[in-house]
Amino acid sequence: MAKALLNYLDPGAIVLGVEAGSDQDVIRILSDRLHRLGYVKPSFAEAVLAREATLPTGLPLGLDNNVAIPHTDPEHVLKPGLAMATLCRPVTFCNMEDPDEKLQVSVVFLMALNDKDQQIEMLQEIAMTIQSAETIAALMQSNTVEDITRLLA
Repeated sequence: MAKALLNYLDPGAIVLGVEAGSDQDVIRILSDRLHRLGYVKPSFAEAVLAREATLPTGLPLGLDNNVAIPHTDPEHVLKPGLAMATLCRPVTFCNMEDPDEKLQVSVVFLMALNDKDQQIEMLQEIAMTIQSAETIAALMQSNTVEDITRLLA
């Protein structure tokens, strides 16, 4: 289904059942994982948060579980990678299509890519993967990192 995602998604950067109070908490948690794994510079988290404030990444799916795909500029990335979280309770992200609209997001893919073309391709891969209500439900029900990687294989 999403083999290209698995090329970038480090199992150590998959976090299931995250308890987060805000979109900023989720971004910091995932950024920290990517930083500890050597994918991003220390400046990455703040750069993602600054970008999210002006160019939000919440994606309305018309489902119970919406998705956000935060990212930032390549200069904050050491090597390409992807982090992912499922949330215990949704947090609010602004809609990328209408920044005034608030979305309740339950799945977050944090992209750390050092090539603009890669970013476009990865956004398309993620968008194709999350189009199915069944896939989103399966992501939310996954209990292990192995469940996620099997689902995305």
